[in-house]
Amino acid sequence: MKTGELQAVADVCKMLADPTRLSIVTILSRGPKPVMSLCREMKQQRPMVSHHLDLLRMSGLVDREQKGREMHYSLNYGKLGTARSFLAKVK
Repeated sequence: MKTGELQAVADVCKMLADPTRLSIVTILSRGPKPVMSLCREMKQQRPMVSHHLDLLRMSGLVDREQKGREMHYSLNYGKLGTARSFLAKVK
């Protein structure tokens, strides 16, 4: 694996090292969700969930789209692909 790919995997792992962000990714793996739905499912306040969503979005792991008055978030599987491939090979 090239150095750039290793760095991409390390960056993904750093983002997922936080339990809140890992929980968000797990929930979004079932499909796109609006912020308030994530808050209810995680039993967390909106400011904290929004903060972690912003970090995930800035890292490229999560995309967002405005639908009406709500912001909907979804996983960016392209960004996760390299890390998934690498981790699948680890025994």
